[in-house]
Amino acid sequence: MTNNDILRRLRYAFDLNNVRVAKIMAHIKGGVEPAQVSRWIQPDDFDPLSDAGLCQFLDGLIIEKRGPRPDGSTPEPMESISINEILKKLRIALSLREEGMMAVFKEADFVVTKAELGSFFRKKGQHNFAECPEQVLRKFIHGLGQEAG
Repeated sequence: MTNNDILRRLRYAFDLNNVRVAKIMAHIKGGVEPAQVSRWIQPDDFDPLSDAGLCQFLDGLIIEKRGPRPDGSTPEPMESISINEILKKLRIALSLREEGMMAVFKEADFVVTKAELGSFFRKKGQHNFAECPEQVLRKFIHGLGQEAG
């Protein structure tokens, strides 16, 4: 799953148009135009979305949903983002705890154990850390869309 696929799926799950996605990304310095968003979400012949661009959207989503940081600073987009980080940023943006995450997975008819879910949020190198499979992220985003619809 490419970054473009992830953005496309999140856009659908949250029922966002290109203008709204651009406004969310504008919360982080170096915003984008709606025309650029359109080029990212095209199914064929799209402009590749970088890890930093996806991170900018996710950080903007956090600010959109939870408000700015108390000190007014904005995070610098990560140059490389893993599926674990994407899931973590979505969890933060939506203020979800374990039960909320499990409810989203249930909406998608997908079973994830509490232990498995916890392993995705550990730091890389910790004892029970696990790489999050693409399918888990895909089902989580699908569950968000089901919950909203």
